[in-house]
Amino acid sequence: MNMKPEFKIISDLIIRASHVLDVGCGDGVLMEFLIKEKKVNIRGIEISKTKVQNCIAKGLTIIEGNAEEDLKQFPDKSFDYVVLSQTLQAFLNPEKVINELLRIGKQAIVTIPNFGYWKIRLHLLLKGTMPVTRTLPDEWYNTPNIHLCTIKDFVFFSESKNFKLSKSIALKSNQPSYIKKSNLSIKNLSSNLGIFLIER
Repeated sequence: MNMKPEFKIISDLIIRASHVLDVGCGDGVLMEFLIKEKKVNIRGIEISKTKVQNCIAKGLTIIEGNAEEDLKQFPDKSFDYVVLSQTLQAFLNPEKVINELLRIGKQAIVTIPNFGYWKIRLHLLLKGTMPVTRTLPDEWYNTPNIHLCTIKDFVFFSESKNFKLSKSIALKSNQPSYIKKSNLSIKNLSSNLGIFLIER
């Protein structure tokens, strides 16, 4: 199982046997992990036909669809948690997607690659080219990422929209730590991933 480092943290944020929607679920690795670890009732939504077929082959419950258009089919508060793992930056309208997550889920878990990470800043400063890293693995011309943001950007965005950040976690070399107002700038500089539990 090709697990991303944030999957264990996501699992720790989720209550056992809850109802979960994984948005942009890919090959269903997170879904499998949450079923095993937390016995959740989970379904996914994924735009890639090939990845949908892979999920179906694994026996996972999945819908083929575009999250920006198709989340509206779900009723209000129909899930305990809606998970969006490293996908927010690929949407044309991230704000619309976040609003939908918080409409259909009692809480949302959003993870973002942190474009404020010091290695990315240094790469841009010294080389003058868009960096390619483990969390941002594509070249500028073939990346699906169109709205790159930093941990600080996401915190400020959430505050401006009056979303409640129930938990804010930074990941540095696979080591999690909590983000607070007092350490926001340092976490924004030193961490390659942000993980947020949000609600209205």
